[in-house]
Amino acid sequence: MKNGIVRFAALYVFDVAVLLLIGLLLPGVSVGLNALWASVILTLAALFVKPLLAGAFRTSTAKSAAERTRTGEKVVQYVLVYLVELIIWVLTVWLSGVRASGFWAFVLPPLALLFGWMIYDQIDDRLRAKAGEIYDSVQARVQGGAKAPSSAPAAPSESPETRAARDELRDGLTPEQRRMLDELG
Repeated sequence: MKNGIVRFAALYVFDVAVLLLIGLLLPGVSVGLNALWASVILTLAALFVKPLLAGAFRTSTAKSAAERTRTGEKVVQYVLVYLVELIIWVLTVWLSGVRASGFWAFVLPPLALLFGWMIYDQIDDRLRAKAGEIYDSVQARVQGGAKAPSSAPAAPSESPETRAARDELRDGLTPEQRRMLDELG
């Protein structure tokens, strides 16, 4: 679960930045604060559609290594990824407040997203490592803060309801929420 959260957060921040740049630099595209919602769509698409596309490409090109070249494979991959990016861009415009007017407002942003995701792939490992460190430090603080008060024994006359209320005040979670969170991992 941690890996999924870290990947989503890192890619989400990157997608927000790319969308804001698209909105600033490309004529006919208006992004603004809609980049926040549009990035959710782009991030989910990147996390779920991109691996499916890669898997489909690998199975459809199961020819012998002598029949294909590495350059040709990369060109086909980039064309397929661009087509997927185009579909994702149209969905993003349709499902969010992003506005695109004119032919180039639909052709160029997927190209910018393609370049953005190529850059993201290059720095992905470092982003994930840093985001993982942040995640671990926050988790340690939350667990460390929750363990210290609970290590003190409760007063013998304290009812279970009082103990539950005291726990909820400490971390802001109801017993049901705390149980569900513990079940997640």
